[in-house]
Amino acid sequence: MAEKELLAAKSAKFAALLEDNSKEDLSHFLRNMPADPETLELVARFYHGFQLQISTEKVVPLICVAHYLEMTENHSKNNLLGQALSFFQETILPSWNETVKAFRTTEKFLRHSLKLGLVEACMKSIITKALANPSLLGEPIKNSTKYVDDSEEEDEGYKPSARRRLFDLDFKSEDLTTLSLELYEPVIHEMNKHGVPSPYVAASLCNYTKKWVLSGSGEAVKSNYKKEILEAVERHLPPEKGLVPCTLLFEILRFANVLEVSSECRNGIEIRIGKQLDQAAVKDLLIPSQGYSKEMQYDIVCVRRILKVFYGSYTSSDISGLIAVAELIEDFLAEVASDIDLNIDTFVDLAEMSLAASLGTQRTLDGIYRAVDIYLDKHRHLTESEREEVCRVLDFQKVSPEAYEHAAKNEKLPLRVVVQVLFAGQLQLRDRILKEVQDSDDKSTKEEAEENEEKLDFGEEEMRSEMEKMSMKVMELERECNMMRKEIDNGGSPKVRKEKTSLWREMKRKFGCVNSVHDSNCQLKKKKKKKMHPKQGV
Repeated sequence: MAEKELLAAKSAKFAALLEDNSKEDLSHFLRNMPADPETLELVARFYHGFQLQISTEKVVPLICVAHYLEMTENHSKNNLLGQALSFFQETILPSWNETVKAFRTTEKFLRHSLKLGLVEACMKSIITKALANPSLLGEPIKNSTKYVDDSEEEDEGYKPSARRRLFDLDFKSEDLTTLSLELYEPVIHEMNKHGVPSPYVAASLCNYTKKWVLSGSGEAVKSNYKKEILEAVERHLPPEKGLVPCTLLFEILRFANVLEVSSECRNGIEIRIGKQLDQAAVKDLLIPSQGYSKEMQYDIVCVRRILKVFYGSYTSSDISGLIAVAELIEDFLAEVASDIDLNIDTFVDLAEMSLAASLGTQRTLDGIYRAVDIYLDKHRHLTESEREEVCRVLDFQKVSPEAYEHAAKNEKLPLRVVVQVLFAGQLQLRDRILKEVQDSDDKSTKEEAEENEEKLDFGEEEMRSEMEKMSMKVMELERECNMMRKEIDNGGSPKVRKEKTSLWREMKRKFGCVNSVHDSNCQLKKKKKKKMHPKQGV
C-alpha cells in the first residue's frame, strides 16, 4: 500500500485510479506504460525520493513515462516530467551529438515520441545545425569528374574555418548513419527541403548505403530492408551530376539488380550513371546478368540503356568526354566479344554507338577492329554473310598502319573485307603521295615527289582500271570458291579438298594475305612499315 501511495503522490493518473478503486490490481496498468525495465527503475527511484541523474539515452523514455503517468507540476512540485523536459531542452537540443543520440532512442517509443513532439524537436535541431555546419554530415566524396559547374565551387564556403578546426580537433560528430531508415529518411527529406548543401547530403546518403547495404557489416540485415534502403537513397539523392563517383554508382546498381528494386529506382541509378559515364572504367560496365537476361554473361542491355542516357544528356562543347566513352565501349566490346551467347545485332549495335561518338575526330578505330577480331575468333560457326555483317562496322580508312597490316593477313575476315582492306591501302598510299606533292614548297622536294609518283605506274584513270580488274578477279575467285564448297558438300575426295585448300592459299597469296596461324592473333604488334610498291597492293 505504501508503494501505491508514493506513486499516487507523484502521478495524477495513478492517484485517480486508486481513488476509484483502492484495491484494484494495477499490474496491467504498469505493463501498458511505454518504458523498459531500466526506465521503470528510474521512475521508482524518483518517487522514493532519490535524486535522478538523467542521461541522454534515458531522457526520451523518461519523458514518455512521465507524460503517461501525468507526473506534472500541477500534481506535484518539481515533478519528473518537468525535470526531464528541462534536461531535454537545455542539454540535448543545443548539442548535435546529444540530439542524434536522443533521436535514436525515439525509435523504441515512436508513437509516444511523435505525439509529444520529441521527434520533430530533434529533427529541427539536427537540420538547423546541418545548415550552419554541413560538414557534420561528413565531407563530400571526392570525384574525378572533369565537367563541374562553376556553381559547385561555392561548396568551399561550407568548410569549417581554420580556427574552428583548431578547436574541434578532438570533436567527432555523431553519425546519422546509425539511425534506422524510419528515422533517417525523414531527416534527409527535410534537409533537401531546407537547402542543406547537396554534396553533404549525398555524402551522408552514400555512407548510409555503404554501412547498411554494401559493406560486410550489413550482412545481418534482411534483403527486404536493404531493398527499402536503396530505394530510399535513390529517391532522396540530389540530382546534380558528379556528387557520387561513377564506380560507387555502378556498385549500387549491381546490388539493386540482385535485390530486385523497383524499376523507378533502377532507372534512376542508370540515369545518374549515364550522365557521368565518361568517368567509368571497363570493369564498371561488367554487370552480371540477372533474371531474364541470364543467357548472356553480362547485362549488355543495361549498358546500352546507360549509353543512350549519356549521348542524350551530353551538352559539353569539349568532345573529350565523347572520345572517352567511345574508347570505353571499345574496351568493353573486347571484354564481352568472347561471350558465345552475344548475338551479332547486339555486338554491332554497341560498336555503332562507339563509332557515332568518334565522328569528326582524328582518332583511330583500332579498338573496334580488335573487338571484331576477337568476336570472329570466338564465333567460328558464323557463315560468310554473318561475318560480313559483323565486319560492317569496320572502316579501314581510320585504322593505324599496324591494324591495317594485321587485317590484310587476317584469315578470319571474309574475302570481301580483305579486298576492302587492300583497296583502302592503295587509296591511303595515293593520298599520302598527293599530299606530299601539294604540301611541298621546295622545288627539289616536288621533283622527288613527282619522281616517286611516276614510279607508281598508274594515274587516277589507271587506278580506276586496276580496281575494275580487281573486282573482276574477286568475282571470279568467289565463283571458284562456291564451286569448291559445293564439291566438298557433295563429299569431295581428299584430293579435291587438298586442291581447294591450295587454291585458297593461292588466292590469299595473290592478295598478300598468306600468313602463319600465329600471326592472326588479335595482338596489334607494332612492326616497321614495309615500303610496298603500289602494284603489290593489286
